[in-house]
Amino acid sequence: MAKSEKEQLIVKPSADNLAAAARAAGRRGPAPVHLWNPPFCGDLDMEIRRDGTWFYLGTPIGRHGLVRLFSSIIRKDGDDYFLVTPVEKVGIRVVDAPFVAVDANARGMGRDQSITFVTNVEDEVTAGPDHPIRVARDPETGEPSPYVLVRANLEALIDRKTFYRLIDLGGHQDHEGQSWFGLWSGGVFFPVIPSAELA
Repeated sequence: MAKSEKEQLIVKPSADNLAAAARAAGRRGPAPVHLWNPPFCGDLDMEIRRDGTWFYLGTPIGRHGLVRLFSSIIRKDGDDYFLVTPVEKVGIRVVDAPFVAVDANARGMGRDQSITFVTNVEDEVTAGPDHPIRVARDPETGEPSPYVLVRANLEALIDRKTFYRLIDLGGHQDHEGQSWFGLWSGGVFFPVIPSAELA
């Protein structure tokens, strides 16, 4: 990311400063980062791995409370991820998705079914029009990677054990002119794989 001369003069960000600013926001749950437009202060050596582990300076962040705090101020602009407070915005690396859905609970059946996901940072979302499920497939191996939208532009990778449990709740449905195997939740059918590929 290109930095202007003005941006280069800003004090280098630190995880401690970000944590303090996030605490000062003083609210439970995700902060209103979409309303904040602070200056870009550079990149922080922080990375979220595919399994949901957060690293700072190459070391895993062992305090779950701190990870939850950072997760409340994450924002995605374009293809890039940032931690944002009212006074600073810093870039971080995300290998796949910023969250991992580690559990799911279903209520009802068929079209009346609702599936609620719990993430590794304790967000809870019910799949539906505002929280769609999507499945990306590796072009070489065909391996599926399922996701659910948690909040604006931020998805959770649905972990393998949870996804396999969900498959037991799926069914076949016409979708865009062909039969698909997928999941109902919140009145919406989410296609997973063409029925023909399961034959």
